[in-house]
Amino acid sequence: MSMHEWQTGRLLVATPALEDPNFERTVVLILDHDEDGALGVVLNRTSDLAVDEALAGWTDLVASPPVVFGGGPVEPTAIVALGRATASVPADEGVSPRLDRVRLVDLGADPVLAAADLDHVRVFAGYAGWGPGQLELEVDAGAWFTIDAEPADVFTPDPSRLWQAVLRRQPDELALFSTFPADPSLN
Repeated sequence: MSMHEWQTGRLLVATPALEDPNFERTVVLILDHDEDGALGVVLNRTSDLAVDEALAGWTDLVASPPVVFGGGPVEPTAIVALGRATASVPADEGVSPRLDRVRLVDLGADPVLAAADLDHVRVFAGYAGWGPGQLELEVDAGAWFTIDAEPADVFTPDPSRLWQAVLRRQPDELALFSTFPADPSLN
């Protein structure tokens, strides 16, 4: 990956070769990637904690399933929220041009006022982080596939199937990985 191939707004999809249990079969949305490192949230790790138990007032805006997601192993008590803006909000304020309506949400704002600009929200506890050059090394080592994100990936109602779904929609041999068993020894 060259210096100009920043992954902001793209997905990292764990390859079967990735051995870190924190990221096994994960799909990570990269929120920021530059020479200082990268930061993202895991889109397919739900928790048992309902959003209404963690954040009063936001329940009506939360996309299904209405739980806090495990965003990653870094700062697990930090809360990050992503929202899908309504069509009336300018499209150039999103995470990336492809995800023009997906944006970070200020959870300190009044949820009633925020509802005027948001269709729905997803809440994450923690995030995934990489130091300078670390993500590039992991991609080069074959730990991650880098794939274009779609807005529906962030708010999927079935996060347990996101890893397979993202791989299955790929036009090339990456689609074959969607059939890779979770435990190859049982194959």
